[in-house]
Amino acid sequence: MIVALDAASTDLSVAISAPDGTLIAQETWSSARRQSAELLPRLLALLHGARRPLASLTAVAVGTGPGSFTGLRVAMAVAKGLAAGLGRPIVGVPSLLAWLDAEPDAACAVARAGAREAYVLVRGADRPRIVDRDELAALPRPIVAGSDVGTAFGLQGGIAPRAAAAIARRGAVRLAAEPAGDDLATLEPIYVRAPRGVAAESGERVRWL
Repeated sequence: MIVALDAASTDLSVAISAPDGTLIAQETWSSARRQSAELLPRLLALLHGARRPLASLTAVAVGTGPGSFTGLRVAMAVAKGLAAGLGRPIVGVPSLLAWLDAEPDAACAVARAGAREAYVLVRGADRPRIVDRDELAALPRPIVAGSDVGTAFGLQGGIAPRAAAAIARRGAVRLAAEPAGDDLATLEPIYVRAPRGVAAESGERVRWL
């Protein structure tokens, strides 16, 4: 059983799937400030409701962003804790790519990058880019976008990202090809650039565990 988590925006999701990625259960919700308090309890409640013990977990898949700095680190910490505690493999999946997987008709995915900027991944592009809020109106539609983007930038008509199931599917594909998954010690979120207030990225390893 694969456990998948995504907290790259204020629209969070958790899912459990069979080892081949077939969805067993998923829960989605919005939370502006309580990711650290809600993510693990929601996951445990989902497992309980599906009558799947935590010990039956075979792997962990986690959305790596880019997106909410706090949300990404909370999800990564929970995912790494589960993988380390249970001795299971972990795989990281780019969140915006999973958002587009979850909404096949969407033309692009948008996550908030700061006070005036957003991360944008247009379907078919190699990587996300950072754009000013004034450029969002010109993006192709439909758009998958976190509710925090709509609130902060007035973006209308965005589809809320509910991507944990898609992360589980991509994780299953990765694990079928690479059973060991990613390196637990070095896996980290995709920030695209250093967080606000940080002049340069440190060359030292982040201590997650």
